[in-house]
Amino acid sequence: MLKRALDIAVSLIGLVIFSPFMLLIAVLIKLDSSGPVFYRAPRVGKDGQSFRMYKFRTMVTNADRIGPAITVDKDPRITRVGALLRNGRLDEIPQLLNVLRGEMSMVGPRPEAPYYVEMYSSEQRKVLEAKPGMTGPAQIAFRHEEETLSDPEGLDDYYMNTILPPKLAIDLRYIENHSVATDLRLLFQTAWALLADRLGYPSRTGASHLDQSIPDGSSLQR
Repeated sequence: MLKRALDIAVSLIGLVIFSPFMLLIAVLIKLDSSGPVFYRAPRVGKDGQSFRMYKFRTMVTNADRIGPAITVDKDPRITRVGALLRNGRLDEIPQLLNVLRGEMSMVGPRPEAPYYVEMYSSEQRKVLEAKPGMTGPAQIAFRHEEETLSDPEGLDDYYMNTILPPKLAIDLRYIENHSVATDLRLLFQTAWALLADRLGYPSRTGASHLDQSIPDGSSLQR
């Protein structure tokens, strides 16, 4: 109940604060390239329920049909405005609507595409017991993920076998030990990590630091 109240309060405040910027971003997207302002990404949420996750469109129209589902570093499908939005994570702002609708939470596991969820192990599927979040410990720790993805060849195998397991391990630990206090701490860490990235400061919000910020549980496995 407290978590949902926090979600509603933060998402409403965020939408009010960011609404002028959202209008400006929408105009820039339309001026930069043809296509819709928003991209509604198919994702799997709590209890395996499918939903559409809102994002500002940062890639050319039909990008999912002309390239891999995962975005690689310096992906040619990314538009000029899209690159700027991704750099500041501004393309994620519309997900406040998903939070307000109850499809997502402010903090939780990152929602994955159905294609990858189908390959989860029975243990990994436990992340679907929680509502997915706009941010979370794994999302902070792996916020520079795209920089490690540069070769489209074998991309799915690399993501499934190298990147996804540690991300899910972090999310599973969060689910087992989360609290409103933990969520507030992670929201603060998210804001600090984004600010530190923009200013070029080193941030201690990597996987090892976040491992310490989540109460008891088994240590992360890679």
